[in-house]
Amino acid sequence: MRIRITKLLLLAGFASAAPLAAQITGTVTDESSDRFIIAVPPMATPADVATPAGQTAELGRKVSEIIASNLNAIDDFTPKGPAGLRTPAIAEVTAPAFAEWAGMNAEKLVQGFVRNNDDGTLTVGCYLYDVGLQSEMIRQGFSVQPRDWRRAAHKCADAIYSRLSGENPFFDSRIAYIAETGPKGNRVKRLAIMDSDGANHRFITNGQAIALTPRFSPDYKSIVYVSYIERRARIYVYDIASGRQRLVTESPNQTFSPRWSPNGQTILYSMSVGGNTDIYSISAQGGTPTRLTNSPAIETGGSFSPDGKKIAFESDRSGKQQIYVMNADGSDQQRISFGGGTYATPEWSPRGNLIAFTKITGGAFRIGVMSPSGGSEKLLTDSWQDEAPTWSPNGRVIQFFRTERGNGKTSVMQVDVTGAKERRIETPVDGSDPAWGPILP
Repeated sequence: MRIRITKLLLLAGFASAAPLAAQITGTVTDESSDRFIIAVPPMATPADVATPAGQTAELGRKVSEIIASNLNAIDDFTPKGPAGLRTPAIAEVTAPAFAEWAGMNAEKLVQGFVRNNDDGTLTVGCYLYDVGLQSEMIRQGFSVQPRDWRRAAHKCADAIYSRLSGENPFFDSRIAYIAETGPKGNRVKRLAIMDSDGANHRFITNGQAIALTPRFSPDYKSIVYVSYIERRARIYVYDIASGRQRLVTESPNQTFSPRWSPNGQTILYSMSVGGNTDIYSISAQGGTPTRLTNSPAIETGGSFSPDGKKIAFESDRSGKQQIYVMNADGSDQQRISFGGGTYATPEWSPRGNLIAFTKITGGAFRIGVMSPSGGSEKLLTDSWQDEAPTWSPNGRVIQFFRTERGNGKTSVMQVDVTGAKERRIETPVDGSDPAWGPILP
């Protein structure tokens, strides 16, 4: 579902927006800088009318709630509202009461409106202002079907985030994960999909077979995952649009962790044969797999670099699990982790500058990052059991799952790359093995 974005033709007589490349005051990518305080009052509406998604006034409040929640996930921003803030009049959308917002120490202001159109669509107008300079920074309009109003909110948050940070957007994306139910020793594991904030949740598989380790294809159209039924492992590719899936490969051997190549033509996976686990590659259309590692060690967790030339993986050839990097054909295998403890589940950032991993030390599992050469190691979480990192499309936030001590409950979590902002994504049941998909078209 594509969203039509307008430059605003939204309300007659509006001036053109400042270009997105225009300079702004302040530095938000410096971790030591102060956070932007952003006022996000409820969005206005020209007329409070009923739509299939609800009253436009109520939708205006909900859109602002989503925008504030999205921005709050980033350490650079401190959003205020919409709770406790008045709803601006429609005329204020393009003529803000700057003195009022300055009085609450807001540096930036998000305003907008939700309008019901004659053709049954909704238009969500999105504006960002610099309160101190009393100037408009962005304006965009999103024309959507009522069922897609949440996507308009995510698109607005993405536009604000990109304008203030200079980073690529990531809020209007989806997450695949494994939904877990049942007792600890007999878990039902289903493939599920949801928006990046946990909304619009749906189950993909019915739980009759165990589903594991999903990953989105680079074009977002498919999800690869492992399914176990009757002790036989199968790698499937699920087509999101049609709801159909096709078999890539199957084996009586333990098989896990399929990962796409950046061009979507190849799938990496790990397979244990005769007690020896190695990394294999196979065409995404199926066929004969190619073995990439060949040692007595346990080697798994392959992840391509963004250019497709390198693969990060884990191996215990040194006596305990460590992270290695090799060429895409399996040559030139080199260890890069030397920080003590054991390392697992490496995942290459879409930027190419970092590899996320799980580090096990002192009985605790923590999420960390390091450079592709192994330097600049930094741990981002400090809980009992955090594992299986996956990157946001822009490489600024990491998703993972957390297991609670004692009861074994699992939750999908997010942490920004600074380690300063952490949040839990609400799911209807326990969640593990999350996978972040690309930005939606």
